[in-house]
Amino acid sequence: MLKKNIPGDTIKRLPVYLRNLLNLKKEGKKIVSSKEITFSLNISPVQFRKDLSYFGKFGKRGVGYDVDNLIKMLKKIIGIDKKIKVILVGVGRLGSALIRYKGFSSMNMEIIGAFDNDPNKIGKKIEEIEIMSMDRMPEFLKRNKIEVGIICVPFDKAQEVAEHMIKSGIKGILNFAPTRLNLSKNIFVNYVDMASELGFLIFKLKNL
Repeated sequence: MLKKNIPGDTIKRLPVYLRNLLNLKKEGKKIVSSKEITFSLNISPVQFRKDLSYFGKFGKRGVGYDVDNLIKMLKKIIGIDKKIKVILVGVGRLGSALIRYKGFSSMNMEIIGAFDNDPNKIGKKIEEIEIMSMDRMPEFLKRNKIEVGIICVPFDKAQEVAEHMIKSGIKGILNFAPTRLNLSKNIFVNYVDMASELGFLIFKLKNL
C-alpha cells in the first residue's frame, strides 16, 4: 500500500526520474545506480531513494536498479502504464507548439483533439489533429473517454473554457493561461505560468 501524504514535490519528480530512465535505456543501460539516475538532474541520490520509498522497495543494495522494471513501476505509479488521451483548447502559437511536441509520447500521453472558437482555424489540421469547434467537445470527449484537458487561451477566457470542459467530462486540467481558476475541489488543476517562472529565474540570477 502507498503511504499517505506523499509530498507534492516527490510526485512532480517521478516523471523526471522516468524520463531519465528512458534515456538511460536508450543508451543500453540494464542496471543503474541512484547516482546514475540523478546525475544530470540536480537531485541527490539520497532524495531519489527517499522519493521511491513512499511507493515500496526498489533495487538491491550494492547492485542497483533494473532499468526496465523501474520504468514499468514508475509508469504504473504515475498512472501512465496505459495510454492517456488528452484534448487541447486554444490553438494559438503555444497550443500549436504543444500539439507538435513529441515529448508526450515518451510519457504515454497523446493529444488527440484540439478545439478553438476561431472560424479561420476550425477544420484545419496540425500533425493530423483536426481543429474542431467548441460545440463538438462533449460528444468527442464522451466517444473517446477523455478526462484530461489543456487550456491555452487568453486569461479572460480560461474560466469559461474550464467550465465548458468540466461539463463535457474533463476531470483534470493543465492550465497555461495566466490566471487562477475557480472550480470545484474534485477537479484537479495544474498551473503553468511561464512568465512567472522566468521572472523567478531572473530574480535568482540577479540576487546571487
